[in-house]
This record gives sequence, structure tokens and C-alpha cells, in this order.
Amino acid sequence: MTLPLAFARRTLLAAGLATTLLAAAPVQAQGTAIKFQLDWRFEGPSAFFLLPVAQGQFKAEKLDVTIDAGNGSGNAVNRVASGTYDMGFADLAALMEFHANNPTAPNKPVAVMMVYNNTPAAVFSLKKTGIKTPADLAGKKLGAPVFDAGRRAFPIFQKANGIGAVNWISMDPPLRETMLVKGDVDAITGFYFTSLLNLEARGIKPEDVAVQLYPQHGVKLYGNAIIVGEEFLKKNPDAVKAFLRAFAKGAKAVIADPAAATAVVKARDGIVNAAMEERRLRLAIDSAVATPDARAEGFGAIAGPRLALMASQVADAYATKGRINPDAVWNGGFLPSAAERDIFAIKRK
Repeated sequence: MTLPLAFARRTLLAAGLATTLLAAAPVQAQGTAIKFQLDWRFEGPSAFFLLPVAQGQFKAEKLDVTIDAGNGSGNAVNRVASGTYDMGFADLAALMEFHANNPTAPNKPVAVMMVYNNTPAAVFSLKKTGIKTPADLAGKKLGAPVFDAGRRAFPIFQKANGIGAVNWISMDPPLRETMLVKGDVDAITGFYFTSLLNLEARGIKPEDVAVQLYPQHGVKLYGNAIIVGEEFLKKNPDAVKAFLRAFAKGAKAVIADPAAATAVVKARDGIVNAAMEERRLRLAIDSAVATPDARAEGFGAIAGPRLALMASQVADAYATKGRINPDAVWNGGFLPSAAERDIFAIKRK
């Protein structure tokens, strides 16, 4: 009786161990979980993050990444700082502002990879108004939401181009382009690839729009970067490196075939107009990602002097509580190699 009983006990223990291992296996396969916050709703440029999820680049790095839509860079920074999200995508100026205004915050996010090497911010007007140059904006009514990146940075654009005083009209984002079309404002600020297509959707032909891109008028601000919370960065440095490696692979796939990349966005949000979002993605690539400055500095990287100048400009324009330490907002030590980040050698469809 003793041997069969002992055998039965061993069998039960083995079965229990096997059950435990089987239950744990899916968790191990998923790898490190990362909650990622976008700066805005799902649009063409979201493909840079949605595609490596769909194609498995993150999974291959043993990462379980979830991507959520956002409602502004400021909120993306706040949500990463609060720990609600581990990583995010946000305008570097918004990150700088958070650092300067919250010097004692325990989990200040840090930028680890530049995506929009040049800010997409621009001033838009209808050509029929006669606004052709930055100087023509003096005394005009400009419209934008109060949190719009172009509006926040307008004092830098204004100073660089010697523009006189302007009058600001605030509105919710969906009304911005409508108010310009109706003539309620003379010009608006917004992201190039957002407002241009929004105006077109409201019946305005591209050739009837005058666009003044900030980078083409003396304002070399960086745009959106991948950010990560301090605590997550300290506890999961290898996961952050893996995320950026996977992102770089996905970025190459997006550059190679924007149409296929946009299909991934459409799969995530069925109400988007695939044709329009493909155009938006291509505009974003040309105006903010694959720019001459990005080619000179390397995709994902930054230039120290340029970053320092931006820190000073943002502190002045945003009237921050303190000055901005560029070394505190940027950490390039987690970037993949230059070869892994070389999106410029990719043949585009």
C-alpha cells in the first residue's frame, strides 16, 4: 500500500507542476508589457506605432505593446508622468514645459528617440486674403486651440520673422479649419499634415491655401519624440532598447510602403478614410520625418546645440517657471545603431 500511495502523490505533484508551468507559459511568451500613449487619434502617422504591433516586430523583441489614441501632447506627457502609461509620443516642447514647471515631479518622462525631426507646425491662410509672408500676419486674427503646438510656439516664429502683434481667437480643434473657411479668422496654426487635409475636406483646394511651415521660416524646433517615464526606464532599460529596435524596423516598413502601413491604421479604426490617411502619412514623412535635418543628424537622434537652443526658446515662449535643462529631457543612450535607424536608404513606393 505504501508504494502505490507514494507513487500517487508523486503523480499528483508532477501533474500540479505541469499545470502551473502551462499556466505560466503564455505570460512568459508575452514578455514585458508596455502601455503606449499616442499624442492624437488614430491617423496615418499612427502607422509608425501600429504597424510594428501588427507585423510582430514588438513581439519578436519579447514585448507585449498596447497602443492607445491620445488627445494632445500635453496629456500624453502627463499620463506617462503619472505612470498610467509607460511610454508615449509627444511634442518635445510639451515635455520641456513639463520639466520646467514640475521640477520636483517624481517620474518626469524623458525623450529617447526623435521621430519628427522638424516640427510640423505651420501657419495656414487662404490665398484670397493676401497673406503671403510672415510679416503679413501682423494685426490679423489668428485661430487655434489654446494647447496647439503651433500657437504655443508662435512667439518663436514671431520673433524669428519680426512679426508685429496678432490677435488670437480660441476654439475647439474641430472648429479650427471651419472658422478659417468661413472667414472668422484670417489664419490658423496647426500641424501641416493635419490642417491642410482638414481644409481640403471642407472644400478648399490645396492650391488655394498659403502655408508657412515653421522650419522654412527660421524655426528649427524638434517635433514629436518617443518618451518614457523615469521609473520604467530605470527598471526596464533592456525593454526600452528593444522597443526602439522594433520601432526602427517598423519605421523602415512604413517608409517602404505607406499604403500598406495605412491599411493597418484602417484595421485599427474602421471609420478612417484610408486614402486621406495615406496622404497624411506621406505628408508627415516628407515634412517632419525624412527631412534634410533628419538626414544630417540621423533618424532618431538629435544635435546638442540645436536642442539647447530649443530649450532656451521654449522657456521664453512658454514663460516656464524655470529654465530648461536639455540634458534632463533627452537621453540618446538607448538608441539602436545608426544602421538600424537608417530609414533614408529605403526605397519608397
